[in-house]
Amino acid sequence: MLYRTFLRLVDLLPLPSLRVQKILAFIVILTQGGVAVTGAIVRVTASGLGCPTWPQCFPGSFTPVGVSEVPVLHQAVEFGNRLLTFVVVLSAAAIVLAVTRARRRRHVVRFAWLMPLGTVAQAVIGGLTVLTGLLWWTVAIHLVASMVMVWLASLLYFKVSETDKAVEAAKVVPEPLRLLTGLSGVLLAAVVVAGTMVTGAGPHAGDKSIDKPVPRFEVEIVTLVHIHAELLVAYGALLVGLGFGLYAVKASETIKTRLKVLMALVLSQAFVGIVQYFTDVPAVLVAVHVAGAGACTAATAAVWAACRTRSPSLSPAE
Repeated sequence: MLYRTFLRLVDLLPLPSLRVQKILAFIVILTQGGVAVTGAIVRVTASGLGCPTWPQCFPGSFTPVGVSEVPVLHQAVEFGNRLLTFVVVLSAAAIVLAVTRARRRRHVVRFAWLMPLGTVAQAVIGGLTVLTGLLWWTVAIHLVASMVMVWLASLLYFKVSETDKAVEAAKVVPEPLRLLTGLSGVLLAAVVVAGTMVTGAGPHAGDKSIDKPVPRFEVEIVTLVHIHAELLVAYGALLVGLGFGLYAVKASETIKTRLKVLMALVLSQAFVGIVQYFTDVPAVLVAVHVAGAGACTAATAAVWAACRTRSPSLSPAE
């Protein structure tokens, strides 16, 4: 009953074209990745506790207040990151309304609903990060969750781009290559997790309080860097093998182009990581590296999505 009422209200909105739906879906990818980058900026500027409480910024106030204990810059950076969450929520709500109004197939609508639900979960994780005093593993979970949302948002974009009239999803590449593509996603996840551990042991804790120092991951950072790098090499090697396989079976230009873009992004990430290592992790490169992680995640999802396609037919939308 409640959902039927929602549908009637949605029907009052203008009917969005496919182009509008795709633009909204792309904005969702940008906002999901963007909030991870602003989170990195919060961390490297030591503004993690610029708003020391959650969901309020200060006790009794949702906005920053003038207190000598917390620098104005730190308040502004952390509060700005929280404000961006509203942009993420609005974009997530917009894509839900768009695909619902367009009466897209149920799978697309359900996938779209993951955007606002995931954003709420992200906000809760962010709140726990603040309330626990920026414990390194809560920060790690926060970043991993952001990458999961980028992955889902990227898949949503390609689902929105597909036709709703189809008999079934058609395989574009042989199943072994599709499984290899899935394995690349698993390896990417391992690279991201290892990267968060490097961050947890690194110099950017998110706050520089002397009275209450932020607990760090007590493992030799050089060891963690080597693990992170070796996983990245394995991920890159798998992509090279995937590339040879795609050319061997004469896969479509679409999937081969997406793989080339992904490999270029991975090489760029590796270069940024090397520069970080030999320059004592400058703050600006941390934000660049997080942006690169989001880009690699979206590109990997694009390759995965290209392994199957929906063939148009006259059958009813599923």
